[in-house]
Amino acid sequence: MRILKFGADWCSGCLVMRPRWKEIERELPWLRTKYFDYDRDEEMVKKWNVERGRLPVFIFLDKDGREVLRKQGEPSKKELMKAILNLRDKK
Repeated sequence: MRILKFGADWCSGCLVMRPRWKEIERELPWLRTKYFDYDRDEEMVKKWNVERGRLPVFIFLDKDGREVLRKQGEPSKKELMKAILNLRDKK
């Protein structure tokens, strides 16, 4: 599973989520994530249809690179862990 994380330096919710994701990534070393900046990664923002007013956005991809879940805003660590582990089990 991969997770694409979209955010921006000016996004307050994105700042809240950074340490939350660091914790998750530390606890789940097998998890693959990639961060994209809304202002600098225009091609990926367009490809995944990420809207400025919806940041932060987290897109969960299956093994074939298809979107299986999208979360926006500031989901709790518990909510994210539950989603990650549920999707991991489905492979």
